[in-house]
Amino acid sequence: MREPALLEIKAIDVFYGDFQALFDVSLGIGTGQVIAVIGANGAGKSTLLKTVAGLMHPRRGEILFKGIPVTGAPAFAVVKHGIALVPEGRRLFRSLTVEENLLIGGQSRRPGPWSLARIYELFPGLAERRHLPAPALSGGQQQMAAIGRALMANPQLLLCDEISLGLAPIVARDIYARLPQIVAEGLSLIIVEQDIAQALRAASQVYCLQEGRVALKGPARELTRDAISAAYFGV
Repeated sequence: MREPALLEIKAIDVFYGDFQALFDVSLGIGTGQVIAVIGANGAGKSTLLKTVAGLMHPRRGEILFKGIPVTGAPAFAVVKHGIALVPEGRRLFRSLTVEENLLIGGQSRRPGPWSLARIYELFPGLAERRHLPAPALSGGQQQMAAIGRALMANPQLLLCDEISLGLAPIVARDIYARLPQIVAEGLSLIIVEQDIAQALRAASQVYCLQEGRVALKGPARELTRDAISAAYFGV
């Protein structure tokens, strides 16, 4: 019997009030896989991650995690199932230190390999700044702290929304260089990214959203520049 995908999104429609943001979107990811979701601003990428994380709920369709329906589950329950979100803009608690922000991520007390020591091993710069308030960090360090906070929940699926947003290319490359160490612990990643080249290097499978619909999907190595451009811009 075939083992179910880690995450299965089945034909979801998602709305903001009367405005429909996602149309009949389906996606699947297996254990240890990295998927990139690309698309222009307003394509629905962040909405997709928020829906998987339980921050938004589909009006139609279904979301299964390890074969268990999680459609409409609240965010705290989704975290306990093993899904963690690194939100766009980092969203660190400004009044707390780096270490306090990381500890908040571990409140679900899920068992797993990630601890403060492991986070500091992955991101040594955070260890040196553990007692500083979050706003004292550079943008790249804040992104590392946001990833570390999510890892402290010991998820099986990590959702990363715009890792490289607002970062210098060399800083973004440094963060992406740590992702294989995360995947090596058995995690799967869904990365929302506007930097197409970075996304194609990081992922094995790519989905392109265009105005809330899946315009293109396929193995990263097989998608041509022309096909991606047509799906990305809708031309």
